[in-house]
Amino acid sequence: MMKKQVCKSFMVLVGVLLSLGWGLVQAEGLVLTSPPRESPAAGEKLYGPLAKALTGLLGVTVTYKHPGNWLTYQREMRNDAYDIVFDGPQFIAWRQAHLKNEAVVKLQGSLEFFLVSHVDDKSVNTLDDLIGKRICGIPPPNLATLTVLDKFRNPVRQPLIKGVKGGMLGVAKAFKAGLCQAAVFRDTFYKKKLTDADRATMKVLYQSKPIPNQGISVSQRISSADRNKIRDFIMTPAGIKVTAAIVKRFGGKLVKSFVPTSRTEYEGYNNLLEGVIFGW
Repeated sequence: MMKKQVCKSFMVLVGVLLSLGWGLVQAEGLVLTSPPRESPAAGEKLYGPLAKALTGLLGVTVTYKHPGNWLTYQREMRNDAYDIVFDGPQFIAWRQAHLKNEAVVKLQGSLEFFLVSHVDDKSVNTLDDLIGKRICGIPPPNLATLTVLDKFRNPVRQPLIKGVKGGMLGVAKAFKAGLCQAAVFRDTFYKKKLTDADRATMKVLYQSKPIPNQGISVSQRISSADRNKIRDFIMTPAGIKVTAAIVKRFGGKLVKSFVPTSRTEYEGYNNLLEGVIFGW
């Protein structure tokens, strides 16, 4: 009899705590964010419509918050300050592993990367030849650069990353100018943005395996029912419309919309951020 009473009291307590938690969410609202890859004004234009649509869908205020810079993004993520996030697979996997976040939808397709060296550089023909030498890339925690660094897990046997601003185009210019012995590009940039003449000056040292594309994940403060609401909404014509600008910018011409995903697709990619010099 005593055990039943204790069990019943415990269940009541859990219910009260859950109710209080949702009450706080309703009072404070939910935060939607993405990495600081654009200005606050551009971010509001890009993600604001989605925040407004989710406010109506969930019945709680969803506010887009620009993180300001990468250090703030890292700190606030670690502090579990974000509820709805659009970013790369390494971040989604990290939050799933440490904060019990759940992946909801992802951009169609996958992410792959090429590591190249100069075709006339006879001293660089394999990955090991790059130890202690410069690789041009977008500064970590960019996925392309992290994917390459993952091939050099020994901290005393690593290349030097020359962080380049200006995206993949900036990396290509720095590599062409001879500022590094190698460079890392996304496959679509390598295949479609570089000219035949550009590629003729390069030799491919490494091509990564396909990695799940960028996606939207949600915090544990969002119930499974609301998680399903978000997933279903983004698949509707209205959801496709409010996410069209996001898809266009980060998905390219071939990607038309988000598609459903699950946590299993991203499991393990948190290792790209953990146990490495440039990690979290």
